[in-house]
Amino acid sequence: MADHCNGSSQSSESFVNIPPIKFTKLFIDGNFVDSVSGKTFEAIDPRTGEAITRVSEGDKEDVDLAVKAARFAFDNGPCPRLSGSERGRILMKFADLIEQNIEELATLEAINGGKLFSLCKFMEVPGAAMTLRYYAGAADKIYGTVLKLSKGLQGYTLREPIGVVGAILPWNFPTTMFFIKAAPALAAGCTMVVKPAEQTPLSALYYAHLAKLAGIPDGVLNVVNGFGETAGAAISSHMDIDKVRCMSSYVFIFKVILHLTSLNYGA
Repeated sequence: MADHCNGSSQSSESFVNIPPIKFTKLFIDGNFVDSVSGKTFEAIDPRTGEAITRVSEGDKEDVDLAVKAARFAFDNGPCPRLSGSERGRILMKFADLIEQNIEELATLEAINGGKLFSLCKFMEVPGAAMTLRYYAGAADKIYGTVLKLSKGLQGYTLREPIGVVGAILPWNFPTTMFFIKAAPALAAGCTMVVKPAEQTPLSALYYAHLAKLAGIPDGVLNVVNGFGETAGAAISSHMDIDKVRCMSSYVFIFKVILHLTSLNYGA
């Protein structure tokens, strides 16, 4: 395992100590657990091609457990029944925790995704906190519309959380994509099962840990590491998941540009 993460700027080169990898299991129903099969796979440092650590490999059985936890949390747990302001408060705390651990999170992204440490520390990870704060502010502003109908009647729309959301993440912007998908779903009161890309699972597990510290109830946010043909396929075909969020790389790049612009990240 490499001892340092190299990053550079126009003026100097920095060396960042790589912290111990704390979270390598699946995160289901508020706990880090081994996969049902007990299988693991290597998380690779693409700079060297060497293994950083091994993480639990989830498949259909693990997705079933995660969906069961998410469904129970949605149907019986407090999160969908919290006021929008209370959900917003929790997401604000989540954002605070990200900023308090920014060095470690940026290092994980650098060593697991092969990205510049400076890009992770000063753009992608702070962007996660900004995204959470944006949707935290929107959580108590979700409202419907009154519609004027014929014959003196009126109708109305009522916006409600859709239920259990499955999210399948790409490898190239793990943090950005995690929060573009998770922040609006959590703000609306949905519960989630997230499958990070098999190339970059480490930051998603750390975010799951911070979510629990922030006060997100057990079962609301679940993370299942694994491969597309097993865990990803199980999420895509699961009949108890109400919505699946994934996108092609071209759509993703377009959405990231719009997203960063909306956060006043770039002109």
